[in-house]
Amino acid sequence: MSTIPVDISPAYEPAGYGGEGFFATSLDKVVGLARKNSLWPLPFATSCCGIEFMSTMSATYDFARFGAERLSFSPRQADLLMVMGTISKKLAPVLRQVYEQMAEPKWVLCMGACASSGGIFDTYSVLQGIDRIIPVDVYVPGCAPRPEQVLDGIMQIQKLAESESIRRRDSLEYKQMLSRYGIE
Repeated sequence: MSTIPVDISPAYEPAGYGGEGFFATSLDKVVGLARKNSLWPLPFATSCCGIEFMSTMSATYDFARFGAERLSFSPRQADLLMVMGTISKKLAPVLRQVYEQMAEPKWVLCMGACASSGGIFDTYSVLQGIDRIIPVDVYVPGCAPRPEQVLDGIMQIQKLAESESIRRRDSLEYKQMLSRYGIE
C-alpha cells in the first residue's frame, strides 16, 4: 500500500520562528489570529439592511467561512456589533446599552446609509448616524449594501482584530475616545 504525501502546513501562520516540529511567535500575534477567525457577531437590524444581512448568511455568500458562523443575540457573548438600518432617537439608548454590555474587545460595523448618516430620513425622530452615541470601527456604505460589501466590511474588521494590540484597550487614547462618548 502506497502513501500519498499530504501537506498539513497551516494556510496562514503569523510571523515567527519555525523549525522541524516547533513554531514560536509572540502572544499578540497568536491572540490576533484567534480573534480574527472567531468573531461572534450580534446583529442589530431594524430595517432593509437586515434583509441584506440575511442573504449574506445564506449558502450563496457563506458568512460562516469567516469564522463568524455563530450569531450571538446576547451582548455579553458577542464581540462584533453589526448595526443595520434606521435607528430612531428612542432606540438610541437601547443601542448604547447593548454596546456597553459587550465585553472587551469589541468592534462595531455600521451597515447602510441609515445607520451611518440617517439616510433619506432627515427628520427629528431619526438618529443621524450611530457614531453620535457609540464609536464605529467600519462603515459599509450603500442603501442597502450588497452582500459582497458586507463581507468586505467583515474582512476589514478581521484585519483590525488581528492587528490590534492586546493592550490597546487599556491605552490612554482608547479611554479618551470612550470618554468623548460618555462611556467609562
